[in-house]
Amino acid sequence: MAITQAQLDELWDFSDPAGSEQRLHTAAGQTTDAADRAEWQTQVARALGLQERFTTADAVLDDLDPTTPAVRVRVLLERGRLRNSAGDATAAVPLLEDAAQIAASAGLLFLQVDALHMLAIADAAHAPEWTAQALAALATTDDPRTLRWLVGLHNNAGWAHFDAERYEDALAAFEAAQDAATRWGTPQQLTWAAEAIAETRAALEP
Repeated sequence: MAITQAQLDELWDFSDPAGSEQRLHTAAGQTTDAADRAEWQTQVARALGLQERFTTADAVLDDLDPTTPAVRVRVLLERGRLRNSAGDATAAVPLLEDAAQIAASAGLLFLQVDALHMLAIADAAHAPEWTAQALAALATTDDPRTLRWLVGLHNNAGWAHFDAERYEDALAAFEAAQDAATRWGTPQQLTWAAEAIAETRAALEP
């Protein structure tokens, strides 16, 4: 049985990757299912990557036996994240493309959108296309936790527009992020969306 996003949410604190690493490592050690243990270990690798311990994170992934689609996707996804975080976006893209494709074929929508969202970051030249694919995939679900991806997708698009001084487009994207945060997001995401809207409106002032 694959681990759930709710289980991951309970243990992840992205502001504390070291603490998250310990909690995830404990969870991996407590499960008796080999596939579940491998999934937990992919998250240990992610936490290590957030601490910039890239070699150690890769070693964790090297030790895994991806016997299920979920594990295969997560290994590819985390390797892609590691490459991108280490500054090698070119190496990240094919890994993330494979992750998105396998996830789509296996019906793993949450992971498919995660991979597409990462592709929009790593392959910035094609970010609109990757984001459009993610939005199209999300249109097929009514799961609130999966729909939370809309917040990040619109937010990332907004900052891309903002950095290119396309402030009207940025404002529209941030307002979409705010709407998604109101419906499916966290209080922190709602605050960030409001701050982005305020900053963009200030940039639009003559």
